[in-house]
Formats: sequence, structure tokens, C-alpha cells
Amino acid sequence: MYKYILQSVENINWLAVASLVIFFVIFIISALWAFLSKKEFVDRMANMPLEDDE
Repeated sequence: MYKYILQSVENINWLAVASLVIFFVIFIISALWAFLSKKEFVDRMANMPLEDDE
């Protein structure tokens, strides 16, 4: 059923290219954020689940 739906849509290739571009943009942004963030911030976030604030 899905095969016939996708065959009826012309130029469906842009959808695959767009999803690949969106994935790489999000991946690069998150990698840059991880590498450029300060060590104190990363340590504080890493220890946050272990803290008992009650």
C-alpha cells in the first residue's frame, strides 16, 4: 500500500536530502555545544542527579 503512495508522489528525493541535512546540522550544533561549553558547567550538570536538595 505504501509503495503505491510513494510512487505516486513525484520528486520525493528532496525529503530524504532535507532530513539528512537537518540531522547533520543538529549533530554539528550539539557537538560544538558539547566541546565549547565550560568544564564547570559540564561538571555541575553531571553531578545534578546525584545531589540531594531536600
